[in-house]
Amino acid sequence: MVTHQHIRLAAKSRGFHLVTQEVIRAIEVWPTDGILHLFIRHTSAGLCLNENADPTVRVDFESIFNKLVPENMPFIQHDYEGPDDMPAHIKAALVGSSISMPIRNGKLDLGTWQGIYLCEFRNHASSRSLTATLIS
Repeated sequence: MVTHQHIRLAAKSRGFHLVTQEVIRAIEVWPTDGILHLFIRHTSAGLCLNENADPTVRVDFESIFNKLVPENMPFIQHDYEGPDDMPAHIKAALVGSSISMPIRNGKLDLGTWQGIYLCEFRNHASSRSLTATLIS
């Protein structure tokens, strides 16, 4: 069986944010076994799975991404929404817009040090919308 549910994440500052517990709380009914597929419905933020224990990992992610794709590059043309707009689109393309995780015994079967990240690339982002697809 396949079910879909929309999840609204509160606006977050620019950076990499653990949202695992927000996602878990938002899912209304968990299957015993299956797959959770999350898709972010935006082009300037992304989703990934990564380190959930040491917060310096998230700081390092932000630093590295800003070094890879800095703001105010003189050749950027798409800047209607500010100097962070096009870099945010590029960063989102690098990270990706969806992740899938196994569900076992009614809960996410993540590794010990894995968590769901909202990768927020805008300086002044609004809330973000996810589509959760549960496959059982």
